[in-house]
Amino acid sequence: MTAATVVLPPRRLIARTLGAPGAAIGLVVLVVLVLGAILAPLLTSFDPDATRVCRRLAPPSAENWFGCDSFGRDIFSRILHGGRLSLAVGLLTVAISLVAGTLMGMTIAFLGGRADSIGTRCLDVMLGFPPIVLAILIVAVLGVGAFNAALAVGISGIPRFARVVRSATLSLVSREFVESARAVGAGQTRILRRHLLPNLMPVVIVLASLDLGGAILSTASLSFLGLGAQPPTSEWGAMLNAGREFMRYAPWTMIFPGLALFLAVMSVNLVGDRLSHVLDPRAGGRV
Repeated sequence: MTAATVVLPPRRLIARTLGAPGAAIGLVVLVVLVLGAILAPLLTSFDPDATRVCRRLAPPSAENWFGCDSFGRDIFSRILHGGRLSLAVGLLTVAISLVAGTLMGMTIAFLGGRADSIGTRCLDVMLGFPPIVLAILIVAVLGVGAFNAALAVGISGIPRFARVVRSATLSLVSREFVESARAVGAGQTRILRRHLLPNLMPVVIVLASLDLGGAILSTASLSFLGLGAQPPTSEWGAMLNAGREFMRYAPWTMIFPGLALFLAVMSVNLVGDRLSHVLDPRAGGRV
């Protein structure tokens, strides 16, 4: 087992992760947001895309808890339904970065030599661009839309995953269990899949949990700039963009979507930060 990670049984991992009040609160908030998105049709009777279900820019009331937007659409309903897209796009983004980055980092570190040198230089070039700028460039090529925005943010996150996984892999390739696998004739694919990947999973889990909040925020930022989800789709970043011109006299059009986005990112970051401490070998898993 690598010294770069601490592997705990799932039950102990969950117990220690929730041992910190911040992580427990973050998980509760995240569960509430996820359940709200899943149960959105049961929690509100308003169609999120139906116009004039209430008075235009009506303030929060007993009937419309979060008020209405400039088209008379219920903001509470749009936030609940928008959570489906915002959270799903964030997960898709992290999945793209995780899979591609992990495979790339493992492969170039395991092969070494020229493959590692060329791969590292490619990562350095990609890391030279700020992630949001790289994502905007990719969207400019692919076209606007929620899926393309997720793909762009996912691609821009690949070098971060690949860099960390490469470093962790380099600490594993010279260890005894890899040498033993080579000695008994195991192929490169088998060594990567059966020996290296399981030992890298704690690193990948922590990295994904820490990156998820940024992924949600980045995809919402693209939607806010008009490059992600397009009207009339319910999405938190697009709702912020639609409400910005009414901020002075109808602030609820931005406050509630912004609050939903803040809570989602904060809760994910709290859980991810706790996971990084639990799986930190310097803490010995004793946190």
